[in-house]
Amino acid sequence: MAIKMSSIELKNVTIDIPIYNSQGRSLKKTIMEVATGGRIGLTEKGNTIIRSLDDISLSISNRERVGLVGHNGAGKSTLLRVLSGVYSPSSGSLRVDGKVGSLIDISLGIDGEATGIENIYLRSALLGIPRDVVDREMENLIAFTELGDFINMPVRTYSSGMHLRLAFTVSTMITPDVLLMDEWLSVGDQSFQQKAETRLNQLIARSNILVIATHSRQLIEKCCNRVIWLEHGNIKMDGSPSDICPKYFGS
Repeated sequence: MAIKMSSIELKNVTIDIPIYNSQGRSLKKTIMEVATGGRIGLTEKGNTIIRSLDDISLSISNRERVGLVGHNGAGKSTLLRVLSGVYSPSSGSLRVDGKVGSLIDISLGIDGEATGIENIYLRSALLGIPRDVVDREMENLIAFTELGDFINMPVRTYSSGMHLRLAFTVSTMITPDVLLMDEWLSVGDQSFQQKAETRLNQLIARSNILVIATHSRQLIEKCCNRVIWLEHGNIKMDGSPSDICPKYFGS
């Protein structure tokens, strides 16, 4: 059986995010200039925009594990959202070969009034997981969450930790070709975290490409074979962890 190959290619991708009702607010504009890593500019009509990504070109090949680094607002999350299809390029082109799976917002679609079991079906449907697959895995999913009888209770009765365990368990059912993450997922107490780490590592191993935004040097050196350093919506450096980490994090 042929091995499925995945790839990502961005050519001159720019993302401009319009900011409405910002003209004439000098204090707000000053704060925005300090807080954002993107660049603030004006359209031809005089509307304010933040350029979150500026003419980005890059290729990611099969089996690459890419860590995105940069200060807050540098464009890491924007790039992940472009790859996931949430944002469309204002200009330039994007091609992704392979099924994309995102762990950026694992609680998306969780309904507080629905039970844990009902939410497993709801979240799975959003992730494109067939109902028969969920039916087959339901017993294992319930056991993994460690929610016990709470699985039949409305999620609004859950603690924050219980909510995260449910969301994590369902979200990691996916088998994507391209896996996108915004920081490493940390859920539950120590005993649950250990098996969550194992489940997450298994998910990464099943994926052809990993792209993860993180502030952790240890995570990059452990999981990644490539690092892209973003600054003000541009690629400042692109190379191996051994090359980029000392420059970004310091020796």
